[in-house]
Amino acid sequence: MNIASFDDLLRAARQQPLPQRMLFVFAEAELPADSTAEQRARFDAGQGGALVPLMCVDKSLDELSTFAALADESRQFGKAWAMVFVAGLAGHGGHPPTSKDAEAPLQKMVDSIKVGSVSAFLAFDRNGQPALFG
Repeated sequence: MNIASFDDLLRAARQQPLPQRMLFVFAEAELPADSTAEQRARFDAGQGGALVPLMCVDKSLDELSTFAALADESRQFGKAWAMVFVAGLAGHGGHPPTSKDAEAPLQKMVDSIKVGSVSAFLAFDRNGQPALFG
């Protein structure tokens, strides 16, 4: 299935043979201290920078409705984010994973993002548009 929107992601997760729990890591864009003048100019224009994890959460599919609802909920924490990375966690034996089951995989996601290894995750910008990294 081609994931072209957050709704596509939720639909795909709901169609999986094993119940899913969704993992989210919200990240901000920062400009490294040793950046060049060209990098600063690109950053000021809304491009480039390093993605730094700010907060993370896991949600059952029953707790998710729309991207707008997820973004609204994230604003309660008062942290401006630029990108949200998403992964699914499959359950076992017909049972969905719990928040406790999600703790270690969520921490692995955070650690991966910190070192720039994001290819295993889907990413969406603040407007809910899929982000591509090249």
